[in-house]
Amino acid sequence: MTFITAFIVGGLICVVGQVLMDIFKLTPAHTMASLVVAGAVLDGVGLYERLIDFAGAGATVPITSFGNALVHGAMQEADENGWIGILTGIFEVTSAGISAAIIFSFIAALIFRAKG
Repeated sequence: MTFITAFIVGGLICVVGQVLMDIFKLTPAHTMASLVVAGAVLDGVGLYERLIDFAGAGATVPITSFGNALVHGAMQEADENGWIGILTGIFEVTSAGISAAIIFSFIAALIFRAKG
């Protein structure tokens, strides 16, 4: 049942993104930014953690989870270290994912040639 729940919730998040592009004619960049902001807002009001508890990977894998991680890290570090924790918390939680994206993109650019 856990797999089905994760699949449905993750699929619904993807459906929202597709609707934003198809019906509202947002560009992929605007859609991605909207989903990140939605994840951040949901975490800010305390709903995204409940969604993660309910859906597991269905809520942690999509791009909305990045917004959740940004706000969650900032709020957690702000509680522990004050205002400076807002900045350090954002980087502490998301630095591994951002670094991996940069490194793997560089490796892919070395291996594959762009068609142009």
